[in-house]
Amino acid sequence: MKNNRFAALLVVALTALALWSLWPTYQEYSYDKKLSEFSSAEDSLSFVQEHRESLDNAAEKSLKLGLDLKGGMYLVLEVDLIDLLDQKAWNKDETFRDILLAVKTRASGVNTRIIDLLAEEFADRGIRMSRYFYDVRDSDEEVIAKLRGEAAEALRRAREIIRNRVDQYGVAEPQIQTQGARRIIVALPGVSDQERIRKLLRGTAKLEFKLVLDRQSMLSALDRIDASLSGEDGTDNGNPLYRHLSVLESGRVYVPEYSREFVLSLFQRDDILQLMPKDSEFRISARSVTGQDGQQYYDLYLLKKTPELTGGVITEAKATFGASAMQPEVTMKMNADGTSKWARITGANIGRQIAIVLDGAVYSAPVVESKIPGGSSVINGIDSLEEAQDLEIVLKAGALPAPVRIIEERTVGPSLGADYIRSGLLSASWGLFIVAVFMIFYYRKAGVSADIALVLNILFVLSVLAGFGAALTLPGIAGLVLTIGMAVDANVLIFERIREEIQAKKNLRVAVDTGYSKAFSAIMDSQITTLGAGFLLYVYGIGPIQGFAVTLMIGTAASLFTALVVTKSIFDLLIGKNLLTEKSFG
Repeated sequence: MKNNRFAALLVVALTALALWSLWPTYQEYSYDKKLSEFSSAEDSLSFVQEHRESLDNAAEKSLKLGLDLKGGMYLVLEVDLIDLLDQKAWNKDETFRDILLAVKTRASGVNTRIIDLLAEEFADRGIRMSRYFYDVRDSDEEVIAKLRGEAAEALRRAREIIRNRVDQYGVAEPQIQTQGARRIIVALPGVSDQERIRKLLRGTAKLEFKLVLDRQSMLSALDRIDASLSGEDGTDNGNPLYRHLSVLESGRVYVPEYSREFVLSLFQRDDILQLMPKDSEFRISARSVTGQDGQQYYDLYLLKKTPELTGGVITEAKATFGASAMQPEVTMKMNADGTSKWARITGANIGRQIAIVLDGAVYSAPVVESKIPGGSSVINGIDSLEEAQDLEIVLKAGALPAPVRIIEERTVGPSLGADYIRSGLLSASWGLFIVAVFMIFYYRKAGVSADIALVLNILFVLSVLAGFGAALTLPGIAGLVLTIGMAVDANVLIFERIREEIQAKKNLRVAVDTGYSKAFSAIMDSQITTLGAGFLLYVYGIGPIQGFAVTLMIGTAASLFTALVVTKSIFDLLIGKNLLTEKSFG
């Protein structure tokens, strides 16, 4: 009797907890419905301001919808491990360039292990890998092991940094996971600004502080490059480089927007690099200015290639407006080591320009007027506060260990997501209705008990998803429909065993107890097998498969509870009140 009372109290307590867990979901639905009824934006804004705390609380704790139901972006990113290998190599001769090109060609479009391809290329040429990587005394096996570790760490760090960026952007329930040796899958429900997301994920966030070389050094280098290009074609006497540049009397050099890609690719050529001062590089500004002819122009800088300081010393970044309150900027604070170095660098270069370079573009190049001891710096030259906020996000999250590129992208619109929700709910409702009618028709009063347990089953599944912050996806709805069938299957096993005991002329209470005992092992076998299958799907699956697996596992556990505890409690209650007879089982 005590056990029966405890089971009944447990069912009531869990049902109350499930309703409490789903209450924010109902609140959010009610608020959304209320907002849609307002005829003016002013009324909607007033309602939001009045109920801000309740709206935020409901949105945070409500049942989240996955990408396929809510709409959003699905992206596959690929970490450029070729670039990482180029960074790690200390010898970059022509042979090494040929090997990297061969590896890049073989790896194109294939999610394969770059380090294995690199090892094969070196082996085919009979060249020791230590000629280019790490210590010359290392064996090929040692070099391969180290490079594999570097590649795995780069993938792990890239995933972690992307997750930090997405979290700071404010996406609810993102899914970020690695796939294979160099790919990262990112699912972002509810996002609408696609271009902003692309920039946020692709940006390497490699921040560097570099000295700007004097104007005369830059003009001399440009003269040599122009003369060299003229010599490539003896018939070309029209200044092949300067025709793509605009040089002012002050010595400032600008690149027209229509020549930007040509100039950037030109300054990467090996023969052109030989004509530049040692340890130098050309970079252009991140922001363009409008010329008198209406064209857009970018500042050209000749920088010292070796940075004076990198973004690794940045501890704090904040998007704000400048002193004029009109120009967005990002203020930065440095750690103790960075503060000390920055004071020394600025103190030694008073009167010179120091460029702030982010992902290869010069955001600003202020003249150092005095020593800066406080470890602070500012990035300006930013077009909008939104761009400044994105820079703040990537600087806080840290720099990617290697560039990433988007190799696949899919977008689900909100209207399509709404169609999926309607279709999913319709299929689940019909499934529940047909099963419920069958159970009542075939098992009569016992079938009603099974239907009550079925409704509680669905309630428990949704409440667990909401309580743990998991998202409900379209495959998750499919898992929910499958759960309905599994829950009924467990009840059918129990009811058939009870029927057998009744036919054996046993007392109803004894028949119920014996029926549950005899069905227990069969139910446990099937449910544990399903749990195991769901676990494997979750571990080895990705995206939609994981959504199905999560719902399946939660539903299986809920089915066990409702079949073995909920219906048993109902039967005990009905038997105690003489409301259940042998004919109640059909």
